[in-house]
Amino acid sequence: MNASQNADQNSSLNPNLSSNLSSSDYAPKKLVIASRESALAMWQARHIQSQLQALYPTTEVSILGMTTTGDQILDSPLALIGGKGLFVKELEQALADGRADLAVHSMKDVPMHLPPGFALAAIGEREDPRDAFVSNDYDSLEALPAGSVVGTSSLRRQSQLQAHFPGLKIESLRGNLQTRLRKLDEGQYAAIILAAAGLKRLGLEHRIRQALDTTTSIPAVGQGALGIEINAERQDLYAILAPLNHAATAACVEAERGMSRALAGSCQVPLGAYAELHGDTLQMSGFVASLDGKEILRESLQGTVNTPEALGQSLAQKLIARGADRLLAGLGQH
Repeated sequence: MNASQNADQNSSLNPNLSSNLSSSDYAPKKLVIASRESALAMWQARHIQSQLQALYPTTEVSILGMTTTGDQILDSPLALIGGKGLFVKELEQALADGRADLAVHSMKDVPMHLPPGFALAAIGEREDPRDAFVSNDYDSLEALPAGSVVGTSSLRRQSQLQAHFPGLKIESLRGNLQTRLRKLDEGQYAAIILAAAGLKRLGLEHRIRQALDTTTSIPAVGQGALGIEINAERQDLYAILAPLNHAATAACVEAERGMSRALAGSCQVPLGAYAELHGDTLQMSGFVASLDGKEILRESLQGTVNTPEALGQSLAQKLIARGADRLLAGLGQH
């Protein structure tokens, strides 16, 4: 598959993942993983590093730590400075110029359309996909007094919080996980909302006071899953990375991304999607909201695991039939 062919489907996993060839036939001498330098990103890179080293004991697997634009600009909401792509473009440049062989991302940070020439080679098994309520003084969202300040960087979380708890004051919260926790501990917020997966991966599960039900706070697309991105022309890497792909997680994430793509999803759009696999059936829910949370459109749908992208697109069409286009148009997306 050449780069131009890949450009048409680089938002989905490459079909070479289904290869039945033995992974031992492809053990490379060296692999370099590009990663952001935050503690969580480095944990994720080391997690993939350890899996690769277990698969290929003779391979030297190293990590190239990088600071991305998204890590450098912390005084503005992501929606105003370019979106989630700011966390991946420097890593993609390292792939393009050969400094790295693969990049590890939180799937919720991966734009819905990858640049031409790049592909997702694998999606790892999902950690807890839920949002987490973190507070030093309150046990739950329900316990927060009216007027309490809650920090989040996500329009998705903000819209759902304001829909369920209109008396709360939502303020922007940027920075890596440790920075956000520090701001909470300094008393800048009564509570903050974080991804449960990140807290658990860094051994900070004890900070979670309440895990928010996925019906109360529908997660971000791909939340809790790790993706491995490569230069699409690196045919050698598809078979090498195939054992790291978790088929059930990949199907769920592809369905979620299918919905988001159909709705032009980005940081500027308050939307979420969450799919679960039950046997051979994907059960999926999704929403689109106004910025203030006063209008939220929710829909659910189920379909076959064999056509996750189509399921996501169908759910998007149900939301559009309910008026999602009107909400999106008000956000400048259509």
